[in-house]
Amino acid sequence: MDRKKLEYKGKEMLEEIEWLTARADLVQEDILQQILARNEKTEYLSKYMHGSLDVSEFKRRVPVITYKGVHPYIKRIANGEDSSLITGHPITEMLCSSGTSAGEPKMMPSIEEDLDRRAFVYNLIMPIMNQYIAGLDKGKAMYLYFVKAEMSTPCGLPARTVLTSYYKSRHFKGRALDPYNDFTSPDPTILCEDSRQSMYCQLLAGLVHRRNVLRLGAVFASAFLRAVSFLESNWARLCDDICMGRLDPAITDPGCQSSMSAVLVLPDPALAGEIREICGDPSWKGILCRLWPRAKYIEAVVTGSMAQYIPALEYYGGGKLPLVCTMYASSECYFGVNLKPLCNPADVSFTLLPSMCYFEFIPLGESGTLVLDADEEEEVPVSRLVDLVDVRVGCYYEIVVTTFAGLYRYRIGDVLQVMGFHNRAPQFRFICRRNVVLSVDNDKTNEEDLHKSVTYAKKRLEPYGALLMEYTSYVDTSTVPGHYVLYWEIHNHPSVAVKNPVLEIGSEVLQDCCIAVEEQLDYVYRRCRSYDRSVGPLEIRVVKRGTFESLMDLFTSQGGSINQYKTPRCIKSGSALSLLSANVKASFFSPRDPTWTP
Repeated sequence: MDRKKLEYKGKEMLEEIEWLTARADLVQEDILQQILARNEKTEYLSKYMHGSLDVSEFKRRVPVITYKGVHPYIKRIANGEDSSLITGHPITEMLCSSGTSAGEPKMMPSIEEDLDRRAFVYNLIMPIMNQYIAGLDKGKAMYLYFVKAEMSTPCGLPARTVLTSYYKSRHFKGRALDPYNDFTSPDPTILCEDSRQSMYCQLLAGLVHRRNVLRLGAVFASAFLRAVSFLESNWARLCDDICMGRLDPAITDPGCQSSMSAVLVLPDPALAGEIREICGDPSWKGILCRLWPRAKYIEAVVTGSMAQYIPALEYYGGGKLPLVCTMYASSECYFGVNLKPLCNPADVSFTLLPSMCYFEFIPLGESGTLVLDADEEEEVPVSRLVDLVDVRVGCYYEIVVTTFAGLYRYRIGDVLQVMGFHNRAPQFRFICRRNVVLSVDNDKTNEEDLHKSVTYAKKRLEPYGALLMEYTSYVDTSTVPGHYVLYWEIHNHPSVAVKNPVLEIGSEVLQDCCIAVEEQLDYVYRRCRSYDRSVGPLEIRVVKRGTFESLMDLFTSQGGSINQYKTPRCIKSGSALSLLSANVKASFFSPRDPTWTP
């Protein structure tokens, strides 16, 4: 990729979008031919292509896979074998996905030039935004970015999240001075691995620069709301620091200490007084506009599972700050951008950039009807795949990618709907992740894992003559951070004469059930709970006997069949949640963090 195109050039970047999307079919064919030429001698491609570089042969011979199909190769590379197992370029790092395999984070191969592609997408954002909002070069952006602790593979390759990789790269740390990307947070505060110290210093810097902040944001809506919650708990300390012109001694990270000394140059009791008055107001509705009065919008991912945080963002923004979702990306690949960033969050669609990878799609249903296969691992015939330019408006698809780093016809797991086209490139609305029922932050818990965890935990009831008869779940975002809620209906065993099994069992046992569920959930969930603090303690709400019969009556009264009814393992219906809440007898939380080892 031409390095000149990675610089911020405004008009030239917009022209690049037009050029790529107008030739989407030709760009896609060229991308696939490049991938085949570079990687033809890899063990994986050789097994299917036998040295051929013919695109039609690739489409006929190479199978569609999930992580299960590529994991043995990734594991071998992680253990020290050569990158040529899957790619013609050296793998420089493994990116830890939010998805898991056998309870551990999925690791995605990444090569050096992948960082160029990610930087290319980031450098498209401001030219797009400048078409809609003027003067964004006249102030600062308070973007709250965070890194996570790194691991290493057995052979020494870094294993880290895609965002940690980017923030530690030359593209971010060595970026040129740019008035359109002037952040309030000093780089060392972003790169601090202690999330609480990082959060404290970034918010402090944002408050010091409050009169110059034009944009607010974080990568995910959940992270931005955690920052608001942190501010609620710590604004008095932050004001003390501003008033006295010194950093709280609890901040011990050397990088934070050094970089914040340039932010807290002199005591500023007047500024501290302004912030105290604002934060001391009993109502925090619209507080973002009061603290940062020049702010024009909030930038964060608000699609998919993050849509549950929109009401809270609108509350703190007072309904005055547009919610902007700029790009669509994953650990495997960055995909595209939102060309209409000021649209309603419900209408966000992303234009896929045909130069990022080779895209294919599995049809999942015609217009208005989404049909998901029951088994995510079921083999998909290659004849079913549809090319990027051949998808149809209104239809649903699962995205499949082939990348330079060694993923071939890999199922990302995202379900998308085609909303239209920009030139010849389709624009997709994100619908959901396949088989994910619960998600607060980076965690993604599917129905199978949830069921296994509940099955394990409910055994703790048996010594007390109690049985878990039925359960369901939902994500409670009324707390910050959000947390998983399980609704349990517990009956006494027929052979045991107990009128109220909950009272007989006692709170300690049900708290033990909470932590037992959490201990069985996957690595990413446990990291979010124990290390990132981005998910709150799991809660079990015990409901009255007969509640789930009433739930069935509710759903069947809305047109469902009793013969086909299955208790939904995740509840999103407002009326169903109201029914469950009205029947809660007792509530219990996990008494500690689940075990997590980096």
